[in-house]
Amino acid sequence: MTQPSRVALVTGGARGIGAAIAERLAADGCDIAVMDLDPAACADTVARIEALGRRAIAVAVDVANEASVQFAVEAAEAALGPPAVLVNNAGVLREKTLAKMTLDDWQVVQDVNLRGAFLMCRAVQPAMRRLGHGRIINLASIAALGAYGQANYAAAKAGLIGLTKTLALEMGKSGITANVVAPGFVVTPMTAAVAERLGVTFEAMIADVVRDMPAGRPGQPEDIANAVAFFADPRSGFVSGQVLFVAGGPRG
Repeated sequence: MTQPSRVALVTGGARGIGAAIAERLAADGCDIAVMDLDPAACADTVARIEALGRRAIAVAVDVANEASVQFAVEAAEAALGPPAVLVNNAGVLREKTLAKMTLDDWQVVQDVNLRGAFLMCRAVQPAMRRLGHGRIINLASIAALGAYGQANYAAAKAGLIGLTKTLALEMGKSGITANVVAPGFVVTPMTAAVAERLGVTFEAMIADVVRDMPAGRPGQPEDIANAVAFFADPRSGFVSGQVLFVAGGPRG
């Protein structure tokens, strides 16, 4: 049976994992607000979604800024309708060991990865409550279990898991689910930039990561998008407060 049209907001949707998620949700029948700091960077993602026959718009948002988030959510709703799906994918890395990490390194990562998800969730929940239906999917990371040189990122992603589980408790009676997809190593521009900052080739980084990975390959953005699509599906209403690690096998 064909599902009714739904509206999904995807932060960090211009490229990488966010773009793959936006396209997969569009293929599943969603109209998409592709949200990113630079709306011009969303043009390719928007075009690919429109080629699938769905509506799509690019929306500028600084997820760490309360006013920007409120304006962006209102703009998306005015253009497409009330959001039924929110995917908090926007994130940044500033990898340093604790001894070298500045307060700014710490705070920027918290602001984008954790504060940003909180602000987006808070902004969409009135519309979802009015609909009597909603799907919130937050992108954490296997780093939430601990990651060398990423105390800021690990703390933010672990906090995101706690936030999500609490939202599942608070919003369940309104028909809203909240779940976490926690990727392992995925081939994206962000991970390529990490290799560059470390002074190694991306190919060498991938080979090192894959060496101990049961799946024998790195993750691709589509792997994460497929997991998000499960949680976003209208038929997943009895699944909430869960963390799905998409990491090519168990850790340790």
